[in-house]
Amino acid sequence: MHILENEVLSLAFADKGAELSRVRDKELGCERLWSADPAVWNRHAPILFPFVGKVVDGQYRLKGKSYAMKTQHGFARDLDFACLEESEGSITQALCSTAATREIYPFDFRLLVRHRLDEENPRLLHIQWEVTNTGEDTMYYAIGGHPGFLPPAGVKKEDCFLAFPGKEKLRYISADPAGFALPEAVHELTLHDGAVPYGETLPETWIFEGRQVDAVQLLRPDKRPWVTLHCEKFPILAVWANAKGPFVCLEPWCGRTDDAGFTGELPEKVCEETLAPGETKRIAYTIEFHR
Repeated sequence: MHILENEVLSLAFADKGAELSRVRDKELGCERLWSADPAVWNRHAPILFPFVGKVVDGQYRLKGKSYAMKTQHGFARDLDFACLEESEGSITQALCSTAATREIYPFDFRLLVRHRLDEENPRLLHIQWEVTNTGEDTMYYAIGGHPGFLPPAGVKKEDCFLAFPGKEKLRYISADPAGFALPEAVHELTLHDGAVPYGETLPETWIFEGRQVDAVQLLRPDKRPWVTLHCEKFPILAVWANAKGPFVCLEPWCGRTDDAGFTGELPEKVCEETLAPGETKRIAYTIEFHR
């Protein structure tokens, strides 16, 4: 584990998956991130790459050839990253393609993950991903975050609110029991003062497409902010929660799970990212852990 720390927060990062694995609020004396209890959900805040969600039948297609991708959310979350830089306020970790990754994902790449504590706001964490195509062919990929946030101590998630500042209505799609998107079934979410009670209408998964969401908040029962995630650069924001767990996941995505019954090729997936040979793309979001 690698530790970033300031006067308010203590954060731990694993080399496996470059995963944010603990957020200890020293001022409030509580944990802010899900514990990864394997009986419920064995992750804290995995990085989803080079797929977000599942592919139909565990297979995807490219140039007429099929490739196996049996696990959801790609493979980066299960591989060891190299720590390139570690200082008092930031850590940078890297994952590069190997012969093993090319067997299931036929591209050469480098993924850099940087976590940085804000210098002015000690409760603000910056997350940046940098993806480089190190190969000779056009590269297709998806990438996303999946942090699981705990509500305040002694508070049930069902008593909290979700807020989308500045919004009155949003459209979302959900997923079927197998985890595939249902794009034909578009639902409308009506917000009151930008918020909705968590326990009122939340399905297991909300998927907000079309760059509708710039920021999402988990609010206390009295509607004071507890967590704010800013994700204005992302085309998709998802909200997911395990019915057995006390946490709520707020997930910025570039790309998403397959549509139910999808039979197209990799470039046809929704919001799939593209990199020319030698090209690099960066995208970032922030998390604020309010007092």
